[in-house]
Formats: sequence, structure tokens, C-alpha cells
Amino acid sequence: MQYKAHLLKDRRLKKFIEQHEGFTLKKRKNLCIYLCASIMSQQLSTKVAEVIYQRFLQLYGGKEPSPQQILDTPFDTLRGIGLSNAKTNYVQNVARFTLEQGMDHKKLAKMSNDEVIVYLTQIKGVGKWTVEMLLMFALGREDVFSIDDLGLQNAMIAIYKLQREDKKQLKADLLRISGKWSPYRTYACIHLWHWKDNSPSK
Repeated sequence: MQYKAHLLKDRRLKKFIEQHEGFTLKKRKNLCIYLCASIMSQQLSTKVAEVIYQRFLQLYGGKEPSPQQILDTPFDTLRGIGLSNAKTNYVQNVARFTLEQGMDHKKLAKMSNDEVIVYLTQIKGVGKWTVEMLLMFALGREDVFSIDDLGLQNAMIAIYKLQREDKKQLKADLLRISGKWSPYRTYACIHLWHWKDNSPSK
């Protein structure tokens, strides 16, 4: 794992990295469906989100629908799988944007991480965090740091003994520490999430 040698230089991160085999980033073919699934899962447990996503696929015979198929699906049918009015609108917004503006790998590959964030957050219902997750787990970008992710913040506060009271100072500390992980910040984030989920205090 090429990234490991670089991240092992961080002594605080070292012990968490050494505990794991390592992670490989994958690219997802269907970015439109990835974003739709992300919207559906927001503020839900993993289990409930999976149930709703499977209901969504069942509307299309168990297969991933095309953006046009999503737009052709009546609003109430989408609502009927357990989506709120807002989420139903947001899913349709993603499908419409995909058809009108484009969201394929070829198009996004020409953009920097920040440009992808600006481009996709034009869609109502798609926020910065959601696009950062897409950059990591659907586009396979290796150098993404999601500074507003609470899980990452909590992990870094614990590991690096940071103070959370002064928000401005905390942000500066997070950027300073994560800057040393570049160009492999995505992998550092994954290790931190992994540590948080397996932390003794949980």
C-alpha cells in the first residue's frame, strides 16, 4: 500500500494504520445512483437506508434505473418507498441534473476536487459533505479531507488532544494536521472513521 509509508510518518496515526491491512478505493460506475442513494440514506440508520434503497430498486425490476426512468416515475410512487417530500424532490433533482448537465466519470475527471464540489452542489439537496463522500467512494480520489464531518472531528480531537471550544482554532488545527497527510488524505479519513467505530469508548 503506497499510501501507508507516507501516513506512517504521523506517529499518532501510525498505531491505527498498523492495525489494519489497508484500504483500496473503488470507482462506482453510476454516479447518479450513488448520489440518489446518499440522499435517501441521510439521517437514517444504515439498516433503514438499505431497506429504502432496495424498495427503490424494486420499482425498476431490481436494476439501477436510468435518470430518465427516475424522472418518469410518479412523485407519489417515489414517496411510497419511504422518502419524504424533500428527499423525493432531491432525487429527481439529481436525475434531472444528470440529463441536463452531465455527471459521468469522463466529465468529472477533468475537474479538481473543489471544482467537482462547486459543480455538484448546484443541485438542490446535494451538500458539500455528500460530494466529498462521492469524491472518495465513487470517484476514488485519494486526497480528500472532509473537514465538517463530525466523526473525523471527534476522532482527531481525541487522538491529537485538540480543543473543540474555539471553532476557528479547531478548524486551523484540523487543516494543519491533515495537510501533512496529503496526497493521501482520503485514506487517513478512512482509518480515522474505522478507529472511531472501533473505539473503546463506544
